[in-house]
Amino acid sequence: MIKIELSAHQFQELVKANYSLDIVFLLKALESGLDLDKMAESSVKMASLLQNINRKNLINDGKLTLEGKSVMDFLSNVDVETKFVKKKASEDWFTDWWKAYPASDTFTYNGRTFNGSRALRTKKDDCKAKLNKILLEGDYTIQELIDAIKLETHQKAEMSVKTGQNKMSYMQNSMTYLNQRTFESYVELVRAGHKIKEESKTPTGGVEI
Repeated sequence: MIKIELSAHQFQELVKANYSLDIVFLLKALESGLDLDKMAESSVKMASLLQNINRKNLINDGKLTLEGKSVMDFLSNVDVETKFVKKKASEDWFTDWWKAYPASDTFTYNGRTFNGSRALRTKKDDCKAKLNKILLEGDYTIQELIDAIKLETHQKAEMSVKTGQNKMSYMQNSMTYLNQRTFESYVELVRAGHKIKEESKTPTGGVEI
């Protein structure tokens, strides 16, 4: 059984945001572990509702997005005066991520300069759209994605010094990096507690972190 409790204030706030009780129920059902795709197979009405919450960016690939989670968080808030605010990726988030991504594979680290030949920041507008979509999925925070870049570039700089070879030349361009979700393994390292040693110098030049 799926139980939904909401006050008159919460109902009014959700209506203002163009969220019906049907939408709230489906989000709650998904949060409870029900398979919405399977439910939609037996009902044209249900399939239409499912398409609707997909269009509103409330779910993606069968999971609550950042906006979908904001609805559930609002319903769980007992403060009757709380206003509902949709959580969206902001312009600043992309700017910070873009600055963290290496501009090229040329860099200086611990007094050694490694020359490269490639620009690593590519297709800025496409990267912005892709990053926002990833953030709306709600699985990663912008800080985790930035820390993942910093950890990867730091490791590549360290290995470059140890081997004498420019390991930054193996860094993917920004669009490929996002499309292939290369950040995922580094986010796991970040979550496991891997950090850049504070006493270590960060690369400069093409790598801006």
